Amino acid sequence: MVLSVSVKESTMVKPSEETTPRRSLWNSNVDLVIPSMHTPSVYFYRPNGAANFFEPSVLKHALAKALVPFYPMAGRLKRDDDGRIEIDCNGDGVLFVVAETNSVVDDFGDFAPTLELRKLIPTVDYSAGITSYPLLVLQVTYFKCGGVSLGVGMQHHVADGFSGLHFVNTWSDMARGLDLTIPPFIDRTLLRARDPPQPAFPHIEYQPAPPMKILCHKTWC
Repeated sequence: MVLSVSVKESTMVKPSEETTPRRSLWNSNVDLVIPSMHTPSVYFYRPNGAANFFEPSVLKHALAKALVPFYPMAGRLKRDDDGRIEIDCNGDGVLFVVAETNSVVDDFGDFAPTLELRKLIPTVDYSAGITSYPLLVLQVTYFKCGGVSLGVGMQHHVADGFSGLHFVNTWSDMARGLDLTIPPFIDRTLLRARDPPQPAFPHIEYQPAPPMKILCHKTWC
C-alpha cells in the first residue's frame, strides 16, 4: 500500500494561559542518555457516529488547556553554560497538523509497522539545531472511511513512555470536557546525584578484590 496524505492545516498551539512558568528545566543524567529525537506512535480510531468526532477546533482548544499543566511540552531544548541539554520552558508551542487521505483504516491490515506509518506523523527538521524544533508534534489524519489516526512525535527529553501517555490521556479527557485528574510531576531534581556522594548501602561490585594467594608448586626431576 502506498499512502497519500494531504496536509490541510498546520498550526503551532500554545498554552491557553500566559501565566505558565518561564524557566529552564534541568534534565537528569538518565534523560541525557537518550538522543535528541522524537519517539513516534500512531493511534487509530474508527468512527463512533458522534457529530464532533475528532473535531479539530475541539482538539486544539483541549490541547491548549492541557499544555498549561504540561507546560514543558510547549518548550524547546537548549544548552546551559556548561553545554548540558535542558528544556527551555518558553511557551513557544507544539505543532498540530490536520491532514486527510483517500485510504481507509482497513488498508493497514494488522497494523504491522511499515514506513507508510511515518506519513501519519509530522516530519521534524533537525538541521537547524536543538533550539529550532518543537518537542511535541501531532497530526490528525482523516480517512475516507470516517476513521481517524492520531500521530504523535514526542521528544524523549521531555517525557518517557509513561509520561507521554499521561499527557495524551489528559488531552483526551479535556477534549471530552473533563478536568485534570492527576497533575504531572515536573521537578526532576529528585534524580540528581548527591554532591558529595553519600552511599548508604554496601556495593560489593565496587569493593577491591580480595588478595590472591600465590601457590608455588615445584617439580623435581
